Formats: sequence, structure tokens, C-alpha cells
Amino acid sequence: MTEEIAPRDSYVKSIDAHVIDVLEQGLVLDKTVFYARGGGQPGDTGILVGDWGDLPITDTFRVKGTPVHQFDGPSPAVGDAVEATIDWNRRHLLMRTHTAVHALTAILWYEFGVKVTGSGMEPGVGRADFPLDSISVAFGETVEAKLNEALARDHETAIRYLHREEALGDPDLIRTQVSLLPDWLDPIRVVDIIGLDKQADGGTHVRSTAEVGAVRVVKTESKGKNNKRIRIELVQ
Repeated sequence: MTEEIAPRDSYVKSIDAHVIDVLEQGLVLDKTVFYARGGGQPGDTGILVGDWGDLPITDTFRVKGTPVHQFDGPSPAVGDAVEATIDWNRRHLLMRTHTAVHALTAILWYEFGVKVTGSGMEPGVGRADFPLDSISVAFGETVEAKLNEALARDHETAIRYLHREEALGDPDLIRTQVSLLPDWLDPIRVVDIIGLDKQADGGTHVRSTAEVGAVRVVKTESKGKNNKRIRIELVQ
């Protein structure tokens, strides 16, 4: 089993580890700072450094629940010691983006009573889908203003773990479709942007909304009946 550092501390950039398995898809480490893609957030990239040199990691994903590090180069051997280091600039940009997407869904929920039905992101850009009858450029401008106002309030972000029964009983978390999580998942990891948003989520986030910076709504679009999309990007 791999010890995953990112879910409890997304600011750790590097860690000493050992290769415990070599799969066709990539390497398994005994511990890792790399985030395995999921929940709309891409997997981390970076580098492993060992006695044999540097090995680029081009993606991180899960195979039967285990984080696997896709690599580009000759394969290390089981037992090899490595220093695992993420591409921090890319990760931090994803953290800022992920927190911005959560804030966006909070605005739609608390200001307009609309649940989120899907989301995704790449470094610096994100999107969220909502069951709206219609959407307009003017609505996007209103959302952008409210979103930036909320981010500027510097809401602290905290990671909490709730027993499944408690999570299912929280009306704020139900909008994130907690009930669709695997039955065996208990406790449930919750990202709490204190005073703004609270969602079951496994991804990485910044410590506070002020760290996100300014955001602009770049597009509002229809993806079908009762399915509208808002696209955002970080200003810098």
C-alpha cells in the first residue's frame, strides 16, 4: 500500500521513497507526493531521482486504487531508492484552479440555489456544469463579480474527515452527490473552504482563497437542455 502525502498536505513537494512494484503502466512507490488524477483534477508530473539518474514522471493515475507513476525512460527496479519530486509550479497552479472551481460552485449554490453536475480543470483553467434552463453573458459577468468578491475575502481552507453517516446527513455535501461515492468509503475526505464552501473531494487545494488570485469567466455555454457550462481562468 502506498502512503499518499498529498491528501493531507498538498504543499509537500518532495519525499524519499522506494519502488515497491513495476507495472506495465508505471511504477508504484511505498510513499508519494504525486497526486493521482481523479475528481476532475489531472495527475501530477515531476521527476524521480535515483542512483541511475533522473526519471521524468509524465502522469500519475490509479490502477485498482493504487497510485501509479507513468515514466519516460528505462525502468528502475523494485527496491530502488528514489527522491520523488513533483512539478511544483504546475501543481500549485492546479491547486489554485481547483479551489477557484469549488468557489464557483459555491456561488451558484448559495446565490442561485443550483447544484453542480460536473467539473474539470487543467492548470489555470476550469469549468463547471449546472442544471440551468438558460445562461447568458450577463449572468457570467454577475457570477464573475461575486466569485472574485468571495475569493478576496481570504477564506481559509481546511481538510476534514467525516464519518459517512455524518457526511450523508449534511445538506451542503449532498449537492456534491456524496451518496454516489463507493459504499466502502468511510470516512469521507471533505474540503472545507471555511465560510464559503464544503464539499467531499479528494483533490489538492491552496490554504486560502486569497492565494487563488483574481478569476475571470471566459465563456458561458449550453451543453444541452438543462445543462449549462461556465468556464473560468486565473488572471495570472
